[in-house]
Amino acid sequence: MTTTDTDAGTQTPPTGASMPAGYVTGVAYEAIIAFIRSQQEDRGYTQPQFWLLRNLSPNDLSPDGRGMSIAELRDAMSTYLRKEDDLESEARVLLEKGWLERDESDHLSITPTGETALAGLKQFAPAIRAMLHQGIDDADYATTVRVLTQLIENAGGRLS
Repeated sequence: MTTTDTDAGTQTPPTGASMPAGYVTGVAYEAIIAFIRSQQEDRGYTQPQFWLLRNLSPNDLSPDGRGMSIAELRDAMSTYLRKEDDLESEARVLLEKGWLERDESDHLSITPTGETALAGLKQFAPAIRAMLHQGIDDADYATTVRVLTQLIENAGGRLS
């Protein structure tokens, strides 16, 4: 991060519009992900477990409810999976709980118990979101998302 000189000859970090967007968004990303994961763990599950259930549920992200291999799940989650996430060990936990099942071709599927568990886990999302959005009104949040989307586009990316 760059700094600016002050009259006293000390270095202070830039503020406001002079803050580097890459730095601020990187810090925000790490802080938000750590907060969400901590909140989920406090409630007895991990973010990768939640994603596994969602990606296998025909009532959520799975287009057809068919089973998927760990490699297929990793591909499906490639835009949000973190390098430290071990889907195989996370799936083992869900298999032990009876929330997932594995067939003879090594494909995972969500069970009816897993569907019920997923519905329960989804109920925590509004409270976690509310904690993150505390002190931020909807208009400011919408502006932030628009600005970040434009920064992404200006950098040659796209929000997918």
